[in-house]
Amino acid sequence: MIFDKDGTTTIVFQEKTSLSTFMENLNNAYPKLKHDHIVVNLFSFNKISANDILEFLDLSNVHKHSGKSFVLVTDKVSYDDIPDEISVVPTLQEAKDLIEMEEIERDLGI
Repeated sequence: MIFDKDGTTTIVFQEKTSLSTFMENLNNAYPKLKHDHIVVNLFSFNKISANDILEFLDLSNVHKHSGKSFVLVTDKVSYDDIPDEISVVPTLQEAKDLIEMEEIERDLGI
């Protein structure tokens, strides 16, 4: 698992692994990441479905309730198939932009 920390944001990705192994590694690493905004880069997965995205829902909800952003990055799923409570964007730049917007909303109490 590879971590790229940029200020208060950590981008997480892993090459050549299954989604279940990735999820296990992410859950094990979470205590070290829980104070940062988390961007999960899923571009290393050739195939990923909406059901695969739902595997991240519990972790996303826990992280968002702690006042931090949790964003998945992939362009391989239809955004209409993803529930609104999980953030999925097609590029890393959009993930960073979303985190900025969510920080502003939290600061304003929205």
